[in-house]
Amino acid sequence: MILSMARFFQLMLGALVIGTMFAVWVGYDPRGFSYTTYVELHQNSVRGLNVLVPALASITIVLTFFIAYLQRAWRGQMVLLLVASGCMIIAGLATRFGCQPINAIIDNWTATTAPSDWEVLRADWWYYHLVRLVSGTLGYALLVFAVVRPQQGAG
Repeated sequence: MILSMARFFQLMLGALVIGTMFAVWVGYDPRGFSYTTYVELHQNSVRGLNVLVPALASITIVLTFFIAYLQRAWRGQMVLLLVASGCMIIAGLATRFGCQPINAIIDNWTATTAPSDWEVLRADWWYYHLVRLVSGTLGYALLVFAVVRPQQGAG
């Protein structure tokens, strides 16, 4: 029962995190935005997501380590879950050391005065977002696979 509950919350929280990353990728590609549009959208999004999504991702990672521990007797499953955790940690590092420092800079911008390097920072933020999207999606796909694949010894 503990394993089932942990898996449930792992998958639900992970889906929220990866779904948010996917929505940003599909719906908020900033490369075509004017400066004013970019600043207003970015600042509003960061206000709502900058703490919540990393917190959900952290819980997902902790649950994944916990589930790997619970399934340590099934070495292949444990390794799969540890690799998934590694992918999610890479996504977290891209967020913490790539996106969030840029978020802090953009948070101080006004919609009326564009810094000379705003397009460079926009491109850098997008790069780090793509890194976290790819690594996070890979990690989540491994989590889903770990849940749906046949259990050890099952036909």
